[in-house]
Amino acid sequence: MDRTTSMATFVRVVDAGGFASAGRALGMSPSTVTEHVHALEERLGVRLLNRSTRKISLTEVGGTYYERSKQILADLDEADCVAHALHSSPRGTLRLNTSVAIPPFLAPVIAEYANLHPDVSVNLSMTECMVEMVGEGFDLAVRDSSVSDLSLIARRLATYRFAVCAAPSYLERRGTPMRPADLLEHNCLRWSHSAGAMNGVSSDRTASNRSRRPAICRATAPMPCGSRRCTGKA
Repeated sequence: MDRTTSMATFVRVVDAGGFASAGRALGMSPSTVTEHVHALEERLGVRLLNRSTRKISLTEVGGTYYERSKQILADLDEADCVAHALHSSPRGTLRLNTSVAIPPFLAPVIAEYANLHPDVSVNLSMTECMVEMVGEGFDLAVRDSSVSDLSLIARRLATYRFAVCAAPSYLERRGTPMRPADLLEHNCLRWSHSAGAMNGVSSDRTASNRSRRPAICRATAPMPCGSRRCTGKA
């Protein structure tokens, strides 16, 4: 029999003053209540209750066991309440890992989450490669690539696409590429991650202008003439 159930049944027998009364309170038959108490006594090797046709009473050992059992059951109830409170109102530290390109898009969501759950602190780290979630103690990861570990629960949050962009002044000088292969003849700033270059472009002409940080590509790309960055106007 389940030890905790037998312990709770024993406490109810003492509180109710009898097996039949305890059975009615617990929704058990008197024989089932008796079996639980007997199982405890058998496991402990002692008598917990003195029984007569009219009443029951605790033995000396039974009195000590009763007090400790009540405390244990109260601690279990408190543990349940604490777990429920933590579930309904999150608290603690959320360890989050992301790809290096994601934080600018994720920052508003983190701020909103922090406002909704002030008892939670977010520890954010950025890595090029996927981390070992369990081994490194992360709760959540937001990545811009597929997840190969089938033991993890993955959800698609959004989709994105890559685009080839150029300043009008550059296209006037070098012409407009019509096919992906035409990019091999252009001076490109491209973004790559640890798995390799994006879009499969890999030539000596473009290799020197490759970066793993999209922000660097944006900052170093030529701007159209007449733009604020080009003219320096505020």
